[in-house]
Amino acid sequence: MDKQRFTSSKAKAIYPGTFDPFTFGHLDILKRALKVFGNVVIAIAKREEKHVMFSQKERFELVLRSIKEENLTNVEVVMFEGLLIKFMEKLGIRVIVRGLRAISDFDYEFQMALTNRRLDRRVESIFFLPAEKHTFVSSSLVKEIAKNHGDVTDFVPSPVKKALIDRINALHR
Repeated sequence: MDKQRFTSSKAKAIYPGTFDPFTFGHLDILKRALKVFGNVVIAIAKREEKHVMFSQKERFELVLRSIKEENLTNVEVVMFEGLLIKFMEKLGIRVIVRGLRAISDFDYEFQMALTNRRLDRRVESIFFLPAEKHTFVSSSLVKEIAKNHGDVTDFVPSPVKKALIDRINALHR
């Protein structure tokens, strides 16, 4: 993979999400974004109202371990709460990276992109399509498989798999 062919070393983008949990689909989008942007900030949203399985701090740690396992560089992982646009302003970032798996994602992402642009006209949203093998993978699906003691090896990095198994086992004690 010759990322220098595409990458602008000065360009920086933010990849926000709940990442509960971080999947190979998320990782695929990150790798695609790194081909285009010199630096990508993964921003872990607090979003406790979404009934997350892992706390924001746990998700932060899992993403960090997953990135380290993949030996990815030029990636920063941060936590935030509140409006993404305000957080981006603090960081001086103007580009949002998002993944689109299906048409159903497009409706939501289109609405969010237009809302973000309305909040700050300087902000652009860039959408990446994951590899075909990841198009059906969602964090909700992965959690459901794990809760029913299914094998999530093909869906999440090994640090996430271990955390999922540990969490499920703790819930069933």
